[in-house]
Amino acid sequence: VQLQACGGGLVQPGGSLKLSCAASGGTVSQYNMGWFRQAPGKERESVGAIRWSGSIYYPDSVKGRFTISRDRTRDTVYLQMNGLKPEDTAVYFCAAGRSVAIADTNGYYYWGQGTQVTVSS
Repeated sequence: VQLQACGGGLVQPGGSLKLSCAASGGTVSQYNMGWFRQAPGKERESVGAIRWSGSIYYPDSVKGRFTISRDRTRDTVYLQMNGLKPEDTAVYFCAAGRSVAIADTNGYYYWGQGTQVTVSS
């Protein structure tokens, strides 16, 4: 499975961005699709995931601000980010896997290349 993430950019605090992750060589409904981010000097962390079943997980750090969705017809998952804060600045990655450990990077086999999100005034 190949994943292509896009949609990052520069946004002011309080603004919104929508990231996309297009899958090829597999369908998004066959895998748990996770979103992660990595800030400079920090470990990669989960910002949520949509399981193959359709149920969605969010960590407390983004709950209420970030929304994950998927479009099976386009084999694409999305990360809608609202109320962005400077601490959301990071490279964002999408990933695909089948482990129950959906918040763990080790639970994913395939990774996209990452897209930079910068939140700054």
